[in-house]
Amino acid sequence: MNDPTVPAVPFAEDPGAGAGPETAPDRPGRRRLLRGALAVAGAAALRPLAAATPAAAEPAEPAGSAASAAALVVRRFGRYEVLALLDAHGPFPGTAQAAFPDATATDWERARRLDPAAFGPGDTWELDFRCYAVRRPGGRVTLVDTGIGPVGSPASGWAPVPGRLPAVLARVGIDPADVETVVLTHLHEDHYGWSVTPEGVPVFPNARYVVQHAEVAALGPTRTARTYVVEPLLRADQLHEVDGHTVLGGRARPGGGAITLLPTPGHTPGHQSVLVDGGGDRLLLTGDVLVHAVQLASPSVRYLFEADPETARHSREQLLGEARRTGAVLGTAHLNRPFVRPWTPAGHTLPH
Repeated sequence: MNDPTVPAVPFAEDPGAGAGPETAPDRPGRRRLLRGALAVAGAAALRPLAAATPAAAEPAEPAGSAASAAALVVRRFGRYEVLALLDAHGPFPGTAQAAFPDATATDWERARRLDPAAFGPGDTWELDFRCYAVRRPGGRVTLVDTGIGPVGSPASGWAPVPGRLPAVLARVGIDPADVETVVLTHLHEDHYGWSVTPEGVPVFPNARYVVQHAEVAALGPTRTARTYVVEPLLRADQLHEVDGHTVLGGRARPGGGAITLLPTPGHTPGHQSVLVDGGGDRLLLTGDVLVHAVQLASPSVRYLFEADPETARHSREQLLGEARRTGAVLGTAHLNRPFVRPWTPAGHTLPH
């Protein structure tokens, strides 16, 4: 998965070194389905969190509070410092069983052992909305996903906006202008929310926003992802489409030291994951290849909002198999633990 022959995005080197294209403009999208699930299965579940958050400001946590500590987890993978950045936390609309209709009692039992915080009252699914920053030698920053965004972002209809990503970045000394690359694993609204402002201004003015061509090509002309994020980034000349495996930073180095984009389609047509290979220490940023610990425990379990469940299952099994084979850590977007090891055939996660 770290093939030096794959294409490279022509960025600066470190110092010293839907199931297919949508054609019907009125086809129900994921956001509309989520809003429907929210209306049917518990809008009240989101109200306490939203009411506690000022509509026009970032959520504030007291210094040293548990919430403040949870917002940031830092680990080093060889030459890379990886920061897990919590944009938000809250309940998903509807029940966990409805979101994962094929999961068995055994699957849920295993999932509860892996991520007990995911299990809220009344079969609710509690999840994190997480982004990752990868700092390279010399201070250059690659940001993987941009969370749910501010009030007025497309995720506002179902997610606990506003997210706190700008405040968390400021806490670790990352100015938006410091971000050289934004990798969007896919174009769902809880992953691109802070890419642009509601007025269409790129939040990271010096970054190339990298997305798979297949992901953009699958968007119909009226899809929110196209009008809200793709078109503003095209106007700003900041959208960079890639095809397939792509090395960020110029080239893969012998013995590690590369960030590589890995196509993992199924959740969306052009979903991609990110391999951070620090040389001996490897991290796989999964995006939405798996969205709940039940898919970590049983990779065959489908998620209701996968565009192509069979392809998604194949991508998940391939990625988890690669992680087990290479000893890679998983960096997850929605589990309540940012860094986990893959579930093993013996029925437990490896130490991490």
